[in-house]
Amino acid sequence: IKEFFSSSNYAVVGASTDPSKYGNKVLKWYINSSYSVTHVNPKGKEVEELSCVPNLSLLPNLDPNDTSVSIITQPNVSKDILTEASKLGISRIWLQPGAENVECQEYANKVGLQIISGGPYVLVNGIKR
Repeated sequence: IKEFFSSSNYAVVGASTDPSKYGNKVLKWYINSSYSVTHVNPKGKEVEELSCVPNLSLLPNLDPNDTSVSIITQPNVSKDILTEASKLGISRIWLQPGAENVECQEYANKVGLQIISGGPYVLVNGIKR
């Protein structure tokens, strides 16, 4: 978790416009914790007045060695995000609870992604600035 929060750039994939949803709460956590965060949404939906990019490759200031990504999607979508992150060289990934499954974990291990998964929530375990 400390290494995850050593990045300068953060992305949240799967944030929701619904304030009661976990995806919205995670995005707000980053905003309220003073992190530079970008929302990734292929449909181009603005969330919490934050513009978005359609995929990880279009993150502003993309530096794979200085970018961390929180994923809050269904596991089948998470696997696609992990694949894209791996191709871009982004290795710091936090699969929020519910976004992971065995296939995601096995893929991450196979390609060398440094993932956090299996229970920790950014809302509880995140390190505020």
